[in-house]
Amino acid sequence: MKNYNIFALLCVIFTLTCIACGETQTAADTPEATPESTETAAATEILIFSKTNGYRHESIETGQETLRNIADKKGWKTTVTEDSTVFNSENLSKFAAVVFLSTTGDVLGAAEEAAFEKYITEGGNFMGIHAAADTEYDWKFYNELVGAYFKDHPNDPNIRNAVVRCTDKTHASTKHLPDEWQRDDEWYNYKSIQPNLKVLLTLDESTYEGGNNGDFHPIAWYHNQGKGRAFYTGGGHTKEAFAEPLFIRHLAGGLTYVVEGEQ
Repeated sequence: MKNYNIFALLCVIFTLTCIACGETQTAADTPEATPESTETAAATEILIFSKTNGYRHESIETGQETLRNIADKKGWKTTVTEDSTVFNSENLSKFAAVVFLSTTGDVLGAAEEAAFEKYITEGGNFMGIHAAADTEYDWKFYNELVGAYFKDHPNDPNIRNAVVRCTDKTHASTKHLPDEWQRDDEWYNYKSIQPNLKVLLTLDESTYEGGNNGDFHPIAWYHNQGKGRAFYTGGGHTKEAFAEPLFIRHLAGGLTYVVEGEQ
């Protein structure tokens, strides 16, 4: 009887030991549950800036909507503002690109200029549309960034039909365009044209009256500025421009270039 009790006791001890080992092994082999992260990757965000301190284009609001639609299709967020105080280093750092949409005159203060210059130099990106060239005439860095300044344009009427010649069809903003693109717009003449521009489109001055840049009349271009990318197009004076399929694709390609690099 004693031997039987000892044997039964040993069996119980063995069984309990196996159960304990199994539980320990299962716990060791099972990874701890990882709490689901509440953070998501930051979405690409574009700043659309349209402050005016001079002539104000009636097409600005239409242009804002067009740019929002382009960004929406790319899955990008947009911030639209005319408040220059957003130009500080902390705020600018969250934007993949800054668009100057028909800005005019002096639109940034000294501290805001310094913050924007730092943003571009360190890798921020810029897109200028139409009157972005009619902006910040006393700021050398901006002249280098936008690529040229507005000089004048034809008057009476200021909207004219002209032929735009595509000189580079490898760029995201021009690969869809015909070699000769005939359209209506307000055609700027330019001064202080920078030497490092990669010109995409030129105006054929023989096709309209009022051009005075001569045989070489750039109207859209791109280049690098610091560690950033810059793109400018002279189109976009009228509301109707922002309803043209070819012009919308031109803008979309320019914005894609500055945000993502040339596609």
